[in-house]
Amino acid sequence: MESKYKRLYNLLLERIEKREWKPGEKLPSEGELMALYDASRDTVRKSLDLLVQDGFIQKAKGKAAVVLDKNKFNFPVSEIASFKELYKFSDSHPVTYVENLEIIKNDPEVMDCLQMKPDEEAFSLLRVREIDGEKIIIDKDYFSRKVVENLPLRAAQDSVYEYLEREAGLKIGFAMKEITVRMASEEDNRLLDMKNYDMIVVVKSYTYLEDSTLFQYTESRHRPDKFKFVDFARRKV
Repeated sequence: MESKYKRLYNLLLERIEKREWKPGEKLPSEGELMALYDASRDTVRKSLDLLVQDGFIQKAKGKAAVVLDKNKFNFPVSEIASFKELYKFSDSHPVTYVENLEIIKNDPEVMDCLQMKPDEEAFSLLRVREIDGEKIIIDKDYFSRKVVENLPLRAAQDSVYEYLEREAGLKIGFAMKEITVRMASEEDNRLLDMKNYDMIVVVKSYTYLEDSTLFQYTESRHRPDKFKFVDFARRKV
């Protein structure tokens, strides 16, 4: 069962992400939040502390909390989020094109990335992401069929993670990621609106279930002018 302060945290976060409280604006005081959500002071403080910890607000003793500009729509390197989740509250207009969805076997590169045996199969999914009329991202996803037994086209067109968690019952845990910059390939130039760019930002991700089972390998290729990595770091003392 979700704790009271976690529930309040999610309610406050939703209002921040919907920009009801914009970056630089002050949140209601602790007393006002207590009255507004019928919550104890301890619940309000724990919720605000969690928002501080996750980089959504700045709080100083004796002053109202201020919303930070975390820019949640930049590429998430330190978190796992689907394309659909990233643009949930955005003013942009994202579109996904499924170029290919098939079952593959005995592909040396995929076998190595997913630690598969020669007789094991994987889903290969190729999607192009268009944002505000420009095709700027290619996502190449590979899913081990030992874990992901079925992958409907409707999930590929909407949200694979939503399908895996809500329908397949999988619990996604963590991912290892690396970022490199490479020369654009023939495929990049064919599928993306590359303009005059000849380089591409490549993000490789190895994603695991909560029990540490590796089930997904992704290569996400971004047009360089549209890629920005922003993270929130706090000094630990």
